[in-house]
Amino acid sequence: MPSFDVVSKVNLHEITNAIDQANREVTTRFDFKDTNAKFELTAEKITLTAPAKFQLQQMIAILENKFAKRGLDLSCLKREEIEESLHEARQALTIQQGIQHELAKKIVKSIKDANLKVQTTIQGEQLRVTGKKKDDLQQVITLLRAQKWDLPLQYENFRD
Repeated sequence: MPSFDVVSKVNLHEITNAIDQANREVTTRFDFKDTNAKFELTAEKITLTAPAKFQLQQMIAILENKFAKRGLDLSCLKREEIEESLHEARQALTIQQGIQHELAKKIVKSIKDANLKVQTTIQGEQLRVTGKKKDDLQQVITLLRAQKWDLPLQYENFRD
């Protein structure tokens, strides 16, 4: 039976390149001169550090621009609260990968509400959709693309 997987993955190598380019731009821009503004990438977080909250907002605009140029979806980033101290402001952006269980349930429910002749199973952080016809599976893909989700979804492992 034909099947495919619904996943949410992010290319971490492209994120690393976007962070490097954003750091380069921050060090060369005049309005960030002699500030200790920087982007730091850890395993699943991007930390922005700047002297003021206003500069953090400018840094986010720079990062969004670099993400767009590299073809990365901005919905994979979850913004956390800005932490301000006397001489520094920090903000963490969490990189979201994988489909969380609650969102997976919502996706399954929307597929079932469409009354398509497919079966959907949750397998960890991905969904497997199987059906008798390829046309039914293609209808599921168009249905999911038409709706707005919190994460970027990819459709892979299409099998006959």
